[in-house]
Amino acid sequence: MSTTSRAVADWMRRRELTTVFCGPGASGAFPAGVRRILALQEAVAVAMAGGYASVTGRPALVDLAADAPGALGAVRGAAAGRTPLILTAGPRLRAMLTMDALFTAAPRRPPVKWSCEPRPQDVPDALEWAYHLALAPPRGPVCLALPGPDTITAEAVPPLRPMAAAAAPDPIALGLLAERLDCAHSPVLVVGADVDASGGWAAAVELAERCALPVWEAPLASRVSFPQSHPHYRGALLPEAGPAARQLAGHDLVVVAGAPPPPLPDGAEAVLLTCDPADAPFGHVICGDVRQALAALAELTKVREEPLPGAWPAPSPAPPGRRPMSPVTALAALAEGAPPETIWVSESPAIRPAFHDQIRIDRPGSFLCAADGGPGHGLPAAIGAQLGRPYRPVVAVIGDGSLQHAVTALWSAAAYRVPVTVVVLTDREHAMMRWFRHLDGPGLDVDVRAVAKGYGLAACQVESGQALSAAVRIAAASDLPMLIEVPVSGP
Repeated sequence: MSTTSRAVADWMRRRELTTVFCGPGASGAFPAGVRRILALQEAVAVAMAGGYASVTGRPALVDLAADAPGALGAVRGAAAGRTPLILTAGPRLRAMLTMDALFTAAPRRPPVKWSCEPRPQDVPDALEWAYHLALAPPRGPVCLALPGPDTITAEAVPPLRPMAAAAAPDPIALGLLAERLDCAHSPVLVVGADVDASGGWAAAVELAERCALPVWEAPLASRVSFPQSHPHYRGALLPEAGPAARQLAGHDLVVVAGAPPPPLPDGAEAVLLTCDPADAPFGHVICGDVRQALAALAELTKVREEPLPGAWPAPSPAPPGRRPMSPVTALAALAEGAPPETIWVSESPAIRPAFHDQIRIDRPGSFLCAADGGPGHGLPAAIGAQLGRPYRPVVAVIGDGSLQHAVTALWSAAAYRVPVTVVVLTDREHAMMRWFRHLDGPGLDVDVRAVAKGYGLAACQVESGQALSAAVRIAAASDLPMLIEVPVSGP
């Protein structure tokens, strides 16, 4: 006979899973021999695991306390971002995650795709099933309520089952869409986060070049899915319906890959390429792996020899030096100082357009942000991304207001010596909340460097673009975490 802890350890070793993100009071279902990354708050543990899973493409393990209601929002965010997570928690939290959708006015999915409270002898089978379901399209969190670590379980360990998670889209539907693309007067491509998540960058570029398609990013996408310096790239659609429709004006066919359909101008039709059958109510949908759909279209369509009107402008010139510097100046300095292989994590919604204007993402898997816009995701996600990709520098650009929603993540970065670079843009105005809610009242007056040092991080303040470029260059090359405070003011 064996114990639950030993069964879990055997399964993890065979699946080559080495890291568990733990909330306070974690259930202890996972064995002591694995790498445990502790968070001081359960939502931080989930967000760290989300960043880790996003860059590795594999399910991340999260061990939560029996009752961890603070994790609910973070799990919903992981579901919105189609992030594969395997959560272990007590029966009460599992029930909350499963029943969450029943207590909302609008119909929606529960935050987890599947949940189970297996018998001790079924623990290995349940873990293997959870692994497959977390990866099956559309990816997302699953939840298990495991028995105690010392519970006696069966000795037999089931064999690992190979799985081809990507479902091929219907070739007949793709053939008809290819004909429509060939006949369209002015087709356009809109890409969303699932293009990057499915490894579809090269396929999207090939299709755009072959069919002379201008390419727009979906509004507020959680990942960048097309090289932003490419001549076909046009920028991001605005989140408001009217302006977004005007951006697409003049196009008669809109191919949307890996994103919800945008508002359409009069006379336009949309075809949605998605991995999620739940998108079917949105009209003409081809369901299947997004990368495969884009690659097939690139093979089936004819070469269109047409010049592309317009282009996305080059980065705006940074304003001349002033104290404090503008956000545009700060972002331009970051773009100059950070290595080209940097993974960027952003949580400062008020300057999102300026971020992408100055920091052009030209490599797959190089940008992350919260899929649902929820505050507190950016900092822990950056820590998880750095743990998942230790050979690439990770730079988190966080507003001082956003930082406060997950400030305890700094302790995890320091405790485990995660060499993430945290750039905090401080305007002491809580700009994010004002941007979302138009709040009035006093702004923030927090000594960010003192807080970081209290958690054990090295911290500095810079007040010029040249100094910021140098600081981020040094921090990205360091093997320790560092916080850089950047006072900013104005647009």
